[in-house]
Amino acid sequence: MPIRINGTEADLPADARVSLLDLLRETLNLHGTKKGCNQGACGACTVLVDGERIVSCLALAIQYDGRDITTIEGLAGEHGLHPLQQAFIDHDGFQCGYCTPGQICSAIGMASELKRGVPSHVTGDLTTGQIALTREELAERMSGNLCRCGAHNGIVDAITEVYAKDLA
Repeated sequence: MPIRINGTEADLPADARVSLLDLLRETLNLHGTKKGCNQGACGACTVLVDGERIVSCLALAIQYDGRDITTIEGLAGEHGLHPLQQAFIDHDGFQCGYCTPGQICSAIGMASELKRGVPSHVTGDLTTGQIALTREELAERMSGNLCRCGAHNGIVDAITEVYAKDLA
């Protein structure tokens, strides 16, 4: 089965050592997903696989045969930007913008985890059935995505605007 990226089928690389990140950037010319540390520590390369967030620099493309990959380019729909993309603009959730695609994909994956009741290290009460998106919970869940410019407050405000009402 081919890999599906942003709704379009693509061939897997012949070389089984090619990372998903390199397939996206070098073969498919999807440059929104960034290569930061290339060690899985910064989150700049975060994409969604079947709705779950992964760091694509540590993933071999061949592992995702038959799976659905969504990059930052695949989030906007026919009616415009994804609500989180718009919130990042509205709240100045970026300065240089390098981490922004990974931050947005990670936040979308994080919201899905919260809705499914997946706890984090700081989740207090697991018996309520739903986890509130507190600042502490948000900071813990987004800790794998680094912003070195100082846009942290705008990032938190954007994510909170879009997801706090749905998850509280």
